[in-house]
Amino acid sequence: MLFLLSPAKSLDYETPAAGVPYTLPQFVPQSQALIEVLRQKSPQQIAELMDLSDALSALNVARYEAWTPKFTAKNAKQAVLAFNGDVYEGLDAKTLSAQDLDWAQTHVGILSGLYGVLRPLDWMQPYRLEMGTTLQTDKGSNLYKFWGPQIADYLNAQLAKDTNPVIVNLASQEYFKSVDRKTLKARVIECVFEDFKGGKYKIISFNAKRARGLMARFAIQNKITHPEGLSAFDLEGYAYDPQVSEPDRVVFRRKVQA
Repeated sequence: MLFLLSPAKSLDYETPAAGVPYTLPQFVPQSQALIEVLRQKSPQQIAELMDLSDALSALNVARYEAWTPKFTAKNAKQAVLAFNGDVYEGLDAKTLSAQDLDWAQTHVGILSGLYGVLRPLDWMQPYRLEMGTTLQTDKGSNLYKFWGPQIADYLNAQLAKDTNPVIVNLASQEYFKSVDRKTLKARVIECVFEDFKGGKYKIISFNAKRARGLMARFAIQNKITHPEGLSAFDLEGYAYDPQVSEPDRVVFRRKVQA
């Protein structure tokens, strides 16, 4: 069973990784090809392409220039420690044990516009390239066409030893669209997180993102390898609701104190 996450826009390259082991990304040639395309664009073009401020555009142009296919402790950091958004606050990887991180390495994948799929301990150089970006390459007009079936093929290979391969999607739809469902040979389970607000249960984006990270943490710490294990998730007040869940759409709800 594999758990898929989205990346985060905010990054932390200030906090030391403190001796955590590392691996190298799987799709470096593809990343380099994308970097070459991005390097051809001006700061203004990057700003327009990604809807960025001038300052953020300049930062990312500098990142593209600095990017190299040689990953080192000086220019890279383990992906699960480098990403710093809501999902990763819920996951809180820096407090996971070495054994937990080792388990996550083979059971968690982070989808990425630049890197395709990152394992938690893969070294990652800083970047900004969202999967939904309409970047023209020799493969087509956007990143979905660039990646094509490659991500699904990789996931199939990772799950090849499983008798009943399952992917638990904790990524956004923007990112999960990069997984070619016609190529994918696994069952896909979606986890939905709802809060009670205004008299009804609804998905609140900030809370749902954090909950995806919490679910990944729960799975890692409890070594969840079968779909049945998901229903025990109970972090921060969430509880499985069988009444509104479906076999491939597992719903967790909570009532937050006002």
